[in-house]
Amino acid sequence: MPSLRHLILPALLAGLSLSSQAAVHQVDVGTPLPRFDLLKPGTHHYLRYVRTLDGANTPVDIWAREVRFDERDGKRQLHIVQRWDGAAAAPASPGYVRKLDSWFDTATFRPLSHVRVTEKEGKKVVEGFLFAPDRVSGMQDLAENTQKALSVASGEPTFNFETDIEFLQALPLAEGYEASINFYHPGGPAPKRYNFKVAGSERIAGPGGPIDCWVVTTDYGTPGADAKFWFAKGSQVMVRQESAPRDGKVMVKALID
Repeated sequence: MPSLRHLILPALLAGLSLSSQAAVHQVDVGTPLPRFDLLKPGTHHYLRYVRTLDGANTPVDIWAREVRFDERDGKRQLHIVQRWDGAAAAPASPGYVRKLDSWFDTATFRPLSHVRVTEKEGKKVVEGFLFAPDRVSGMQDLAENTQKALSVASGEPTFNFETDIEFLQALPLAEGYEASINFYHPGGPAPKRYNFKVAGSERIAGPGGPIDCWVVTTDYGTPGADAKFWFAKGSQVMVRQESAPRDGKVMVKALID
């Protein structure tokens, strides 16, 4: 008959193993990201479209995300440039264009500055932000900046939410991995932590054929606001993203090239 010790020890070890697997990794600004080297210079394009529950699809825009490594202030820095080209509301009217220009420390992804320019219906809106350890503030020397008065305090340094796709690409995605990340959407409310979890893996269609992906989920801190991301295993490039259904509609972002 097995002793009490032989019965308890395996149970304790199993409990420790489950606890380790369930641990949430707190990702802090300033810490080198484990897979930062997966970020390669180049551009990826995504089609954004709205899918209704009855299967109808309506295109919204083409979204380009470019990763660069450029010199600024005598340092080699990560530089991410994004552009959305939206369809015109009517044949005779222009579509909208939105452009983002974001700079970061290499390896750590610590955000430095962020500029957003939106042109729609003949109007241009310029927004510029600077990231500091304790706050995000409006850029004072950026012409036409509508966010000069912004000053949002942060209890801890924050990452830039508008570059989440590349940020998530640099994390050590694996079965059961879960990360807590302090994100701030420039111009929005105060930063806060969000959890992103690898919920499993799935093989889905990609531009060149089926791709084995990690499936990452988050609810953005709001139950019912679930979103799913598919990141290619290996490169960890995002292949697809789907938002939670809202008013019977789902926003889909699908990699084109």
